[in-house]
Amino acid sequence: MAELQCVTMRIGDELYGARVEQVMSVERMLDISPVPRTLSYIKGVANLRGTVTPVIDLRERVGLRGQSEVGDDARRIVVVEVDEMTVGLIVDAVEDVVSIDEAAVEPAPAVVGGLQAVYLDGVARVGERLMVVLNLERILSDVEVAQLHEVEKQVRG
Repeated sequence: MAELQCVTMRIGDELYGARVEQVMSVERMLDISPVPRTLSYIKGVANLRGTVTPVIDLRERVGLRGQSEVGDDARRIVVVEVDEMTVGLIVDAVEDVVSIDEAAVEPAPAVVGGLQAVYLDGVARVGERLMVVLNLERILSDVEVAQLHEVEKQVRG
């Protein structure tokens, strides 16, 4: 029985999970410098311990409408490794690290909450709630990864 450990993140009422081995750190909100001519959910770059890190708003990326109802004091940046690149994901809250049986992760329906299944590893029950397990390798398309690399180049000169 293989176990899957996930960092659980909340966006609105929805619970998302990212594999713990892909999560580098969880940070309080940082000052984010906008970068012109990027996709709307790419909020800019932040200085993370001396490293320029692109930051995306996971709420916008997964297609959830409306603004976050939590203030910046509660919001977090989950720093993850995607395609050998460090990226910050803005979420409403980070709740916990949970262990679930990989066999308990059910394949995702074609669309979950407006999020296409290509971005998902599946759905799992955590207590009384359902957690959407994100596939961080696919959360960004090749074009979007290329744009994030371009943002890094612009900022670094």
